[in-house]
Amino acid sequence: MSLADDLMTGKRYFDAGQYEAALYWFERILAQRPDQPDAMLAAAITLNAMGRAADALTMCAKLQYIDSRKPEYHHVAGEALQQLGRIAEARSAFERAIALAPATVHYHYGLSKLVRFGSGDPHLAALVELEKGIDRLTDFEKCELHFALGKAFDDIGRVDDAFRHFAAGNAVRRRQVQYDEAMSRGLLRAMADAFTPDAIAAFEGAGNPSDLPVFVIGMPRSGTTLVEQILASHPQAFGAGEPMYLHQLLAQGHLGADFPDSMPRLKPDDFRRFAGFYVTRLKALAPEAMRIIDKLPTNFVITGLIHLALPRARIIHVKRDPLDTCLSCFSNLFSQQIDYSYDLGELGRYYRGYAALMAHWHRVLPPGTILDVTYEKLIANFESEARRIVAHIGLEWDPACLAFHRTKRVVHTLSAAQVREPIYTRAVGRAAPYAGYLEPLRKALGGEECLSML
Repeated sequence: MSLADDLMTGKRYFDAGQYEAALYWFERILAQRPDQPDAMLAAAITLNAMGRAADALTMCAKLQYIDSRKPEYHHVAGEALQQLGRIAEARSAFERAIALAPATVHYHYGLSKLVRFGSGDPHLAALVELEKGIDRLTDFEKCELHFALGKAFDDIGRVDDAFRHFAAGNAVRRRQVQYDEAMSRGLLRAMADAFTPDAIAAFEGAGNPSDLPVFVIGMPRSGTTLVEQILASHPQAFGAGEPMYLHQLLAQGHLGADFPDSMPRLKPDDFRRFAGFYVTRLKALAPEAMRIIDKLPTNFVITGLIHLALPRARIIHVKRDPLDTCLSCFSNLFSQQIDYSYDLGELGRYYRGYAALMAHWHRVLPPGTILDVTYEKLIANFESEARRIVAHIGLEWDPACLAFHRTKRVVHTLSAAQVREPIYTRAVGRAAPYAGYLEPLRKALGGEECLSML
């Protein structure tokens, strides 16, 4: 195969979310041509996607040595620096990319996620200038520009302008994704149907006895990254970010190609074997840690499976005001496939399905299996709630958990910059200024009925 063929193969794997396979093809090129810039850049982007930000930064330094005038080398370095919590350096890297290519929307969008805009901000003025030529942009560029403008206007309190851009950006993105609402919500119902009290009782205690994993679950934008950061600040714990290990094992058919319909055919050994594969991969991330935090919010879908496969694993469910949660989803452009978030009605109905499934898990799993943490209570009573969270995972209290924002670790989510700040209250009541725009969301949520599920 030619260099171009290897590069294309790697990019196909990357687009499919198979980052380890993608990296193999890029490194295959670099083994023959160590300074091949296209492969180096692709590898750096992939390393960032894998959460290997330090390695990505090293690759970017080599690229910048080859040619410091390439804006994309600075942008990718900025993304790595942001994951590493080196916020001032990340900002400088993003600004360098913009200075080299001021008409490139993607670089402005990257900066917008990192900074808090102020009135008269030159970066906002640059975004407004870019909007004048929006008809010439691709749909992808339009989407990023609208989300960047929405973020900027939200920061300075111009609610009408912010929502106009959020709505426009979501409309563009919704046309790009193929979201099957019936299938998505049907999966949530299928999980509840499969994990009945009898099914839980039949396999209770059959799984792997490891107490290594801690699962932090909930809706996206509910506060899960903050809880992970608190726990990861403990010297005996390690924050693994959002590994897809459980879902990869399911996709490989370890519990049947038709899971969860396969539940009646499964045997105790199936759960032990499934969990064994998972624990082995997890432990390799931090062999000395007593607890490793798996903070993939959508693991809420398979909470029943987690309990049966890993009965001693701790599960922490983070919940936040539904309107605040959903608006925060609606105002962000996700890199993952959270395709229900680009329409207020679909978003609200998905939230109802999540709330119903969490209520089901509370009914069928043994008392105390799931610790509920309310984001608003965590913000208002930080130390007492943090102590409760640490106690739940079976570790002694450590004051480092209070200084979570100083913890040096990779954070690979939209909250990467936010968890570098001390506790703040500005996200509480986030939806209130937008009340006049949220009737479709309120209707889809179903009001108090949705809240009562939780």
